[in-house]
Amino acid sequence: MKGLIVTADDYGAAREVNDAVEKAHCHGILTAASLMVAAPAAGDAVTRAKTMPSLRIGLHIVLVEGRPMLPPSAIPDLVDETGNFRTDMVRSATAMFFRPSVRRQLAHEIEAQFDAFKATGLRLDHVNTHKHFHLHPTIAAMILKIGKPHGMRAMRVPLEPRSALAAAEPGEAVPPAYATGPWARLSRHRLRQAGLVIPDAVFGLAWSGAMTAARMRGLIAHLPEGLSEIYLHPATAGGFEGAAPGYRYAEELAALTDTGVISAARDPNIRLGGFVDF
Repeated sequence: MKGLIVTADDYGAAREVNDAVEKAHCHGILTAASLMVAAPAAGDAVTRAKTMPSLRIGLHIVLVEGRPMLPPSAIPDLVDETGNFRTDMVRSATAMFFRPSVRRQLAHEIEAQFDAFKATGLRLDHVNTHKHFHLHPTIAAMILKIGKPHGMRAMRVPLEPRSALAAAEPGEAVPPAYATGPWARLSRHRLRQAGLVIPDAVFGLAWSGAMTAARMRGLIAHLPEGLSEIYLHPATAGGFEGAAPGYRYAEELAALTDTGVISAARDPNIRLGGFVDF
């Protein structure tokens, strides 16, 4: 039996995202969504989630390219002049590693996001981060320390088997994960040692923002043994605040509700669910 979690990231980013998540869960194969607690449409996302108890909701921690939970005055080294998180990940990551004052601000913001999720009353299914920033060892350590008392039991680590990608889309070049691979392997070992549920395979990195129905069908047909997660960024349309340039939001929604994808996911050897179901 193969386990499969199908997750929508950026839940709460905009009404267009929330509309897509609801449609993809009620009429497609979406099993989980990762909530941005400080995002513009987070309240709407929480309200909808409470009407869909079978949709597993996790925390999508944002520490770069987004809105903070705390006021900018409380985390001055994490935000820019607009009050939003900085967009330069290298600069931010360096400061978080070397500067104690930045690490203190970082810990307070992570705690605030966990507290905000708890205040929703939703059950915490999983935790991940915007732009996979938890591959940074300082951030990973803080999330682990802060998250476990908040009921964190599962995290995503983006290790994507190239063999499955090649089988899903034969003839297409699969880019190697030089930047994320070593850190992801280190994180997976560390988090499993801490007792968290970590998928054996995660898909969505190479095809981020471009997870078409054909790619979904191919991945489901060639799922490796163990627990896999496929994450997407569905929305009914792009153009909302924080939307990523070039992301094919509507196509990703269409992939989640595609009849061929739904049929493939009904394979008796595949079990669908959220992290809590595994």
